Amino acid sequence: MSDTTLSGLITAEALAEHLATPDLVILDIRSSVDGGGKAAFEAGHLPGAVHTDYVADGWRAKVGAAPGLLPPLDHLAGLAGRLGIRPQSQVVIVPAGVSAMDYAAAARVYWTLKTMGHGQQAILDGGFKGWSDQGRPVEAGASSPVAAAPYPVVMQQRLRSTADATLVASRSRLATLVDARAASYFEGREKSPDAARPGRIPGAVSRDYTQAFDPDTGRLKPAATLEAIFGSVPKGPVISYCNTGHTAALAWFVLSEVLGREEVALYDGSMSDWTQDPDRPVQTGPAG
Repeated sequence: MSDTTLSGLITAEALAEHLATPDLVILDIRSSVDGGGKAAFEAGHLPGAVHTDYVADGWRAKVGAAPGLLPPLDHLAGLAGRLGIRPQSQVVIVPAGVSAMDYAAAARVYWTLKTMGHGQQAILDGGFKGWSDQGRPVEAGASSPVAAAPYPVVMQQRLRSTADATLVASRSRLATLVDARAASYFEGREKSPDAARPGRIPGAVSRDYTQAFDPDTGRLKPAATLEAIFGSVPKGPVISYCNTGHTAALAWFVLSEVLGREEVALYDGSMSDWTQDPDRPVQTGPAG
């Protein structure tokens, strides 16, 4: 694996063959999102893994009323350094493997590292549950990262959409907006407590992020199935959003990293940010 750039997904079988890779950093991200966290990590984790709590460690930042924005770059640089991530590191992100929600957390960490300019990362398909259910080796005990210097961030702005850029895309239709939420949120029948108004960004298409996840295996669905679900998203630039930039990360990951679409961005502010300005329009009801 040291001779191959990690990208997208990695299977338990492939990872098991490369646990001794010198530059490998295995990030176990279990947190309150999946009922895990530090205690779950210390009870059992992949050999050599380090723990970073997706919620507690600040992979997302609250700015105003929006709880899911990209944190300041100096915070991310320090966090990556404390976890031992260097520019040459091959990073494998390990979710709990129990739900689409925790898979989305892994996708958000993946997107954050790529946005920081890191070039080699993958998500362990099936997560910790898939690994342990196969009877593969686990370790117990505290996390012991080998700290590095703050990561030299080179921001990849093309991967991130702002409210202004999303507004331009909505009005011009030069990019397709993909709403990763359930239909009840898309149509405005349900509202996140983090959003000021119900509804969707005008012109968006609906692709519920949970459709990408197979709850029976804890893995993403096969690429052919994902293509059937997401392949009808119009060609050209895409902006993925949800309520807080969490679940939309999985839609971004599928489109960009699994299906290989170019020009796919994540609007990390999403509806919690969008609806704070009453001049930004929202649309309700079924798609026209």
